[in-house]
Amino acid sequence: MKLYAIETGHFKLDGGAMFGVVPKPLWERTNPADENNRIDMAARSLLIEDGNRLILIDTGLGNKQSDKFFSHYALWGGHSLSSSLKKAGFHSDDITDVVFTHLHFDHCGGAIVRNEKGFYEPAFKNARFWSHKDHWQWATEPNVREKASFFPENILPLEESGQLNLLDSDKTPLGFDVLLMDGHTEKQMLPRIEYKGKTIVFAADLIPTVGHLPVPYVMGYDTRPLLSLKEKASFLEEAVENDYLLFMEHDAHNELISLKNTDKGVRLEESFTLDSYFH
Repeated sequence: MKLYAIETGHFKLDGGAMFGVVPKPLWERTNPADENNRIDMAARSLLIEDGNRLILIDTGLGNKQSDKFFSHYALWGGHSLSSSLKKAGFHSDDITDVVFTHLHFDHCGGAIVRNEKGFYEPAFKNARFWSHKDHWQWATEPNVREKASFFPENILPLEESGQLNLLDSDKTPLGFDVLLMDGHTEKQMLPRIEYKGKTIVFAADLIPTVGHLPVPYVMGYDTRPLLSLKEKASFLEEAVENDYLLFMEHDAHNELISLKNTDKGVRLEESFTLDSYFH
């Protein structure tokens, strides 16, 4: 098995929305804001090469929305999904499986592209797509709060392609299990991967950035914030006890982190890249 960090692009989000009720003077210590109160964000995917399987976890925002749409998110940097796959030595046609932690636009947008005829089609024509069946229903029958994050053009073509597969437990046929979390959205899946003697958890939106490690620091986007608090506290205790490494999807400046207990709770121990840690 070999793992690759796939940078699909960088963007910005409102810091207040990202930290909910936490006052700005506190969250800005770790996540400084620009003049529009926006903080740096990554859309970092994880690629797993395992035998004849090439598994991609999440796909970033994609590029099919309008310029007006992307102007709200202040895209920055030169990364893209296709260029990062190429840098790793692969092409989109090589991907055998795409796992979605959940179907918010910044996690699945890159899986569907608009072709030259203006129709939507999968970017990964040879891949199976994986989502949790309860989350799929949640995303295709969205509540008013989350509707703005679930784009039909990102989601419905997955099913129409005939490539969609739905999971109904925390087990997958892909060589790893997932942790199911319901605070951010229904049945968010966090892949837990055994790699070179270590356990890596894809942190997704349970812990978007290092600045979100304190348990009370939860996003305003979470549909069940009190449940997020409980899930995060339990997970961090498990992570420290079992020496997990966290792969950070949204932290623009930290790719892979280790954790430690402190008198203030679980905090960052060290930050690495995949390549530097497993050189």
